[in-house]
This record gives sequence, C-alpha cells and structure tokens, in this order.
Amino acid sequence: MKKNNLLCITAALISCGALLCSCAASPEAPAPAESTAVTEAAEDISAVSFKNGPSGLFECADGWCNGSMFNVTWRKENCTFENGRMQLIIDRDKKDGSVPYSGGEYRSKDFYGYGRYEVRMKAIKNDGVVSSFFTYTGPSDNNPWDEIDIEILGKDTTKVQFNYFTDSKGNHEYLYDLGFDASEDFHDYAFEWHKDKIVWFVDGAEVYSAEENIPVTPGKIMMNAWCGTGVDGWLNAFDDSKMPLTAEYETISFTPFDE
Repeated sequence: MKKNNLLCITAALISCGALLCSCAASPEAPAPAESTAVTEAAEDISAVSFKNGPSGLFECADGWCNGSMFNVTWRKENCTFENGRMQLIIDRDKKDGSVPYSGGEYRSKDFYGYGRYEVRMKAIKNDGVVSSFFTYTGPSDNNPWDEIDIEILGKDTTKVQFNYFTDSKGNHEYLYDLGFDASEDFHDYAFEWHKDKIVWFVDGAEVYSAEENIPVTPGKIMMNAWCGTGVDGWLNAFDDSKMPLTAEYETISFTPFDE
C-alpha cells in the first residue's frame, strides 16, 4: 500500500532521527555495557553476528524520540541480546518520556555507501508497528536526507515494503508479497545499492529494483522497532494489548562495491 504525499512529507521531517525532539537530558546514544561490549578492531562489518552479544560497530539509540508519527522514545534497555540474537522491543515507557511508549533502535557508528546490505530477522506481527532494516543519513549528520528501506508492517507480515529517499524526495514505496509470514520465522532480506539502481532480495532471490533518482550519500546501517501514531491509514491503529512486542535479528552484513 502506498502512503499518500502528506505522510511522505511528514516522514521526511521526522524519519530516523532527521529532526530529533529531546526526550531526555542528553540525546547521545551510549556504547553497550562494558561487560558485553565487543571491540571494533576484532569485528568485520561483512559478517556481524549476535551469537556473542552486541557489536562494537553498532550502538543502541537512547533517550530521544523522532517525534510526530514515531510514538516511542528510543531506550537502550529496549535493545537486548539473548540466545544468540538481538531483540528490539516495543513496550510502555518506564521513564519520564514525552510519549507513552518505548522502542528499540540499533545503528552503526560509521557510514557506508554502495554495496550489499543484508539482515536475517523475524518481524513483529501487531497492528500499528514497523520492524525495519535500512540505511539513513540526514540533517542530524549535516547531510542531505538519503535513505534505503526494508520495512515489515505489523498489520500484514506476509508483505514487505521497500522504499528510498534521495535528498528528502520519496514516493518510491513498493509492497512485495512474501509468500510467507515474516513473523513466524527468520528470513534473509537484502538490498544492493549501486550508482544507477537499487535491487532488493528476499531469501537470496531478486524481487524488485529501482533506477530513478538513486541516493548518493553514505549512511548509517540501522534497525528499529516502533509503533506509530496518526498514521492509521498506513499502519492501522496501534494495538497495545500484547506488549512487550519483540522483533529479533540474528545477523547483519555489508559488502562494499567498488563504484
């Protein structure tokens, strides 16, 4: 389902922390706890696994909200690592935030450009939520807003939405029928970012491509789980009767292209 232009414009103003509204004294995202932190020097972005806990190449967002349709404050407590997997959790906010719910977001510390991005994940099935994997940069990084998305909407987890933005220009949503329920098991989702095209994959098979106005600015690799407000036409009204809600991630990888 395509969002209308109004929602795209709204998303442009708030997506992924482009314009942060402070929900705590400090908007800095802290590094993982020392007891579980992994040194960056020992890791390879081409094969990040959560079997041994968090990655030193990434950090949990903590203490701010994106505003508007994002009805969560990002909390580091909503990124957990158990049973060889990462969990991104949506729950009622237990702190004094400006919105009623908390969400989990995991983001790379560095920026990456053309290449293949891949994740193995299991999405949340619940009205009003999004489980995601994407690249993003924008005004919060002193960059134009460029983004490439893989988003699974909790209202119908038999589909995945692909999208991208180039210098804040969107309207490229495409809804792909998976042929399975993304909330029932882990599957591989990927995209290849080239100078002249983006190609999306599901379980190794190419399923969609785009060639118009492709993003150019390197971005952070990001994953998040959040509930929306004011976007019922896109996500359905949020059902908060079954919280906490958890999206799970097993592996992440990035392979650069020489372009």
